[in-house]
Amino acid sequence: MNILVIGCGMVGSALAEMLDEKGHDVSVVDKNGARFDSLSSKFGGFTTTGVPIDQDVLKRAGIGTCDALFAVTDEDDMNIMVSQLARQIFKVPMIFARITDIEKGAVFEEMGINIICPTKLTVSAACAALEESNGAGAGSEMNFENHTVHFSVMDLPEEYVAAMPADIEYESEETLLGVIRAGSGLIMYRGQPLTFVEGDKLIFARKV
Repeated sequence: MNILVIGCGMVGSALAEMLDEKGHDVSVVDKNGARFDSLSSKFGGFTTTGVPIDQDVLKRAGIGTCDALFAVTDEDDMNIMVSQLARQIFKVPMIFARITDIEKGAVFEEMGINIICPTKLTVSAACAALEESNGAGAGSEMNFENHTVHFSVMDLPEEYVAAMPADIEYESEETLLGVIRAGSGLIMYRGQPLTFVEGDKLIFARKV
């Protein structure tokens, strides 16, 4: 397949190299040409320096013949605008956009743009850890860019009933991701006031 990758940061460069290794014809666009230096010397694709929403830049990069486009810059609005151009002007068959704002992502999913949302990936990994758990300490791992995150689920210890997240003794690089509570489902923890109740299951994320 002919694949166009927009953005050559940590995500874009890793994606481009992986697709290239799998035998696809890959072209990468970034407004900062120095970022192409991060690509492996084995990378056999093409690179184009320029603003990704410039139609002439996209044409030079080969958008007219591409089968799929990944917009994975670190700017939601840029990824959205490129995806709109790819869909409406160039009629690219498959479009994937990296969006960190879940509300924005939901709108563009309705338009037929596939959304890659780090928040949703985290939630999916957390739920997978819960489904796999048969007791304390069970969990799973997931890669985010160049880091591995371990997700684990544990039953709330009795001594933590009526306690709050700040009362937990965390391991190094560990944080509370959320709570599974009967009748409420998954409660994502974002620093809001939260008091544990009997029967809660705690979901932790730890960078390893």
